[in-house]
Amino acid sequence: MSGETALVTGAGTGIGAGIARRLGQAGANVAVHFRNSEAGAATVAREIEGYGRRALPVKADVTDADAVKALVSDVEAQLGPVSILVNNAGIYPLAPLEEMTAEQWDEMMNANLRSVFLCTQQVAARMKSRLADGAPGVRPGGSIVNIASIEGLQPAWRHSHYNAAKGGVITYTKASALELAPIRVNAVSPGLIARDGIEEAWPDGVARWKAAAPLERLGTPEDIGDAVLFLASPAARWITGANLVVDGGVTSRPLF
Repeated sequence: MSGETALVTGAGTGIGAGIARRLGQAGANVAVHFRNSEAGAATVAREIEGYGRRALPVKADVTDADAVKALVSDVEAQLGPVSILVNNAGIYPLAPLEEMTAEQWDEMMNANLRSVFLCTQQVAARMKSRLADGAPGVRPGGSIVNIASIEGLQPAWRHSHYNAAKGGVITYTKASALELAPIRVNAVSPGLIARDGIEEAWPDGVARWKAAAPLERLGTPEDIGDAVLFLASPAARWITGANLVVDGGVTSRPLF
């Protein structure tokens, strides 16, 4: 990834931070986007700089079209043309379907699906422009990786809005791959990822997960970072429109 510039949204904590660190370890310069986690993004950026790469913490509301345009312009002005976009930003609230408000539905769609559309459109336009101009680049096209979820493939209780948004991300990934080639567009669908306090806050759920998963553990941000690194790299040069499930095998379990 030496010479590449990556923009990772929602990279101040959790999965996004793991992805940003992994791309930095592999040689990319990384824009560490955040909306609220400023301290986390600054820490991730310092870690990437410790690998000898350039890193830029950058704040933006990725549900706002003008803010996304300014975000991409700022990143490219400071780090160079974006050749890797990782759409990771999103939210994960619970709401029973029958009690859900229209505002809760819209908030979910904006954070988890609209943001993917806006960021993809802005970055892809710049990638395509460089191709049309014959401008020198790191490699032809570029790569976009969207973070979906196994909940986009099968539903979970009190998560109909999240299920719908992540299902939309998976289908939008395929549509983008069809229309944006030679830019490659793929998705990663994580399973349950470990985070601080999850075993204390949800012991029964974690136990059920471990019992159901053939690999008998929760995932880590590093597991997702490695999957993104593969799809973003030339090692996946003939892969586009794919959805890579990274869940320890839990969705391979028979339903009955």
